[in-house]
Amino acid sequence: QVQLVESGGGLVQPGGSLRLSCAASGNIFSIYDMGWYRQAPGKQRELVATITYAGRANYVDSVKGRFTISRDNVKNTVYLQMNSLKPEDTALYYCNADIRRVLGGRHDFWGQGTQVTVSS
Repeated sequence: QVQLVESGGGLVQPGGSLRLSCAASGNIFSIYDMGWYRQAPGKQRELVATITYAGRANYVDSVKGRFTISRDNVKNTVYLQMNSLKPEDTALYYCNADIRRVLGGRHDFWGQGTQVTVSS
């Protein structure tokens, strides 16, 4: 089995910062792309940022210049540093990883989600 466990969400005032973490564990042979998605109430899940194994990052336009995605390939962990947070960033944030298992195929895996609320 493979598990993705997120942490770091919470309540923050507009303009504040949060750092999300997502650690992958279990029957892992290799991890390819990792990323963060979010879903606000009444809206579809959207891509926030992705990062390749080599560290090449991609962002949705609305977070460019404010969010930074990074990863530690030794710890199988991906991070999302979120600065200058806005109320519209409020959402449930999900971690995603493209993983090849030791015994098994290559699949997308998801974390359980961590809530980020930006409010004064």
